[in-house]
Amino acid sequence: MADLGLPARPRPASGARWINRLAASRRFQRWAARFPLTRGIVRREGEAMFDLVAGFCHSQILQALVELDIPSMLLDHDADVATLARRATVPTDRMAVLLNGGVAIGILSRRRSGRYGLSRRGAALTAVPGLAGMIRHHAVLYRDLADPAAFFRGETETGLAAFWPYVFGAGAATDPGQAAAYSRLMAESQVLVAEDTLAAVPLSGVGHLMDVGGGTGAFLAAVAVDHPGLRLTLFDLPAVAPAARHRFEAMGASDRLSIVPGSFRDDPLPLGADAISLVRVLYDHSDATVRALLAAVRLALPPGGRLIVSEPMTGGDRPERAGDAYFALYCMAMRTGRARSAAQIAKLVQEAGFGSIRTPRMARPFVTSVVTAVRLG
Repeated sequence: MADLGLPARPRPASGARWINRLAASRRFQRWAARFPLTRGIVRREGEAMFDLVAGFCHSQILQALVELDIPSMLLDHDADVATLARRATVPTDRMAVLLNGGVAIGILSRRRSGRYGLSRRGAALTAVPGLAGMIRHHAVLYRDLADPAAFFRGETETGLAAFWPYVFGAGAATDPGQAAAYSRLMAESQVLVAEDTLAAVPLSGVGHLMDVGGGTGAFLAAVAVDHPGLRLTLFDLPAVAPAARHRFEAMGASDRLSIVPGSFRDDPLPLGADAISLVRVLYDHSDATVRALLAAVRLALPPGGRLIVSEPMTGGDRPERAGDAYFALYCMAMRTGRARSAAQIAKLVQEAGFGSIRTPRMARPFVTSVVTAVRLG
C-alpha cells in the first residue's frame, strides 16, 4: 500500500477491538436485539444513534418555534393548532407537524384537551437571558455548516465572521447598526456567564476591577450589584462605549465606572486596576493575539494582581459536548480564534508571567468555565 504520509492510526486496546468487532457485526446486532439481557442496550444505542442522525431536524424545530415566537404565545395560556397557526401565519397542517415535533424534543406538551402548552424545559427557555436571541442567530451558523466537509477543510466563507466583526480589530466595528446587533446579543447572553463566574470567583480583597473587551458592560453590571464598594473600569472599542455608559447610568452606578475606549490590539491597557477580567475574549482570537493580550494584562497589573478568564472551554483530553461539539465549531466559523481547554489557557497564562493558577469547579460548564491566576513579581 502506498504511503500517504498519514500518521498511524492509534490502535484500541485488545478488549475494545473485540467489542468493536462484535458491535460492527450485523449477525451479532440481530442476535443482541432479541436476547433479553442485551436488547435494552441495543435499543438505547440505536435511539442514541438515531438522535445523532436526526439532530439537525431537532435543531430546526427549535429554531422554527423561536422564530415564530411559539414559546411566548404559550407562556401564559395553552392554545390549539388553529389558533397558533393563525397567529404565526403558518398553514394549519404544517403547524401541527411543528407542534408535535416540539413535543417530541421536549419543548412543548400536548394536553388531554388536544391543546398545546409549554413543558418545563420550554418555560425555562423563555426565562434564560439571551437564549432566544442565540437560537435565532444560529441561522448564520447553519448556513456555514451546510457543507460540513467543506467547512472542516476550511473552504467555506463563513457568515459568522461577518456577524462578529470586532474580532478582526477596531476598524471592522464601524457600522453602528452592526455594532448594536452583536453588542445586544453579547450582553443578553452574558447574564448567565456573569452569574456563574461571580459564584466561582470571590472578589474579596479586590478594590478595582477592569473588564477588558467587556462590550456594553453586562459583566461589570453584575459585579456592581454583587460588590457595591468596587471600582470598575471598562475597556473596549469606542463603538460600544455609549451603550455601556447608558447601562450604568440607568442602574445608578455611573459614578463607580470609568469607560476607556480603545482596542487591546493597538492601545496599551490602562493602569490602576488590581484585577482584570477577560470574559469570553480569548476564544475569539488566535494564540498570537492571546499571548500579546496576556502580556498587556500583566503589564497593567501590579505584582499580585489577579487575572480572571471566563469563557466556554473544551474538555481537553476528555472531549465534551458543549466545548468540543459546539463552541469549537462556532469559533472555527468565526475564523479568528479557537475554543481551548482549561489546561491550554493555563499554559498560556503561565507563559505570560502568572502563577497560582486555579480552575474552579463550575456549576454549569456548558455556560462558562474559569481560570484564575496572580501576576508574579
